[in-house]
Amino acid sequence: MAVYDVFNGDADGICALIQLRLESPKSATLITGVKRDISLLERVDAGEGDLITVLDVSMLKNAQALEKNLVAGAQVFYADHHQAGDIPSHSNLTALINPSSDICTGLIINGHLKGKHYLWAITAAFGDNLIATATRVAKQHGLTEHQTEQLSRLGTYINYNGYGASLDDLFFHPATLYQELLASGSPLDFINGYHPAYATLEQGYLEDLEKAASAQTITNTESSAAKILPNERWARRVSGVYGNDLANQAPNKAHAVLTEQEVEGAKGYVVSIRAPLNNKVAADTLASQFPSGGGRKGAAGINFLPENKLSHFLSCLESTYAKT
Repeated sequence: MAVYDVFNGDADGICALIQLRLESPKSATLITGVKRDISLLERVDAGEGDLITVLDVSMLKNAQALEKNLVAGAQVFYADHHQAGDIPSHSNLTALINPSSDICTGLIINGHLKGKHYLWAITAAFGDNLIATATRVAKQHGLTEHQTEQLSRLGTYINYNGYGASLDDLFFHPATLYQELLASGSPLDFINGYHPAYATLEQGYLEDLEKAASAQTITNTESSAAKILPNERWARRVSGVYGNDLANQAPNKAHAVLTEQEVEGAKGYVVSIRAPLNNKVAADTLASQFPSGGGRKGAAGINFLPENKLSHFLSCLESTYAKT
């Protein structure tokens, strides 16, 4: 029997899997990648009786691969908060899907495990910029302000490590970072034990965010704002967390961070979209208007926006949130 753990390479995917493996340790083949690499289930070619755990990747984007593995006789546990499409009714599938704008996969697993590893769930929520939700759960468990802030920073840094056009842009392969975090047992132990990975991520995050402060603003209205970052490694790393930072600074407007890229000679952008924090709707539907777009209500992205579609995207961004 083969075991596969398939998970998004961001804080939510990593922290969700840590909870499950602390509760039920398994030797598994780890399948993950950069945050935007979401067609992960396609890499699994399972057989009768194999076990597959899928965390924090859209079922809609992996529907064919899911069907293939279910037909092959694999047992699939699937937890996620992105667009799911039609969830298959199959005896081999356990699906925990909740697309609410105030939940993440780490919190879904936290409920599934009845809060046994809540520190990792809080870390996941902070990583997904669910600050109000994460803070509320931290207060419910009696964490101090200092402990809460520690988890907030760690979640942000883990999430930051997941962004990039390729694994070469990252400080750590998400599978490696997952293993280091899992070995620590507790996120607070990872932080207070002065793990070198923590220091590396913190330094990189602070340096990259400082560079992003000089990003060019291309639109700024009452409803939305957009900035452009250059096609450089630091910019590809910081794009998502920079979007979160902008959303936190101006919670009543939508934000887009466009990072320049070139694919097979075609110029364009990777786009990170953040709905207004005070009205977390429609980021997924906005992104889905473009061929490589998708995500969730509060945050979404487009893997490649052609340069000649920039004006159209900015128009869609403004019209989407001017109405809400």
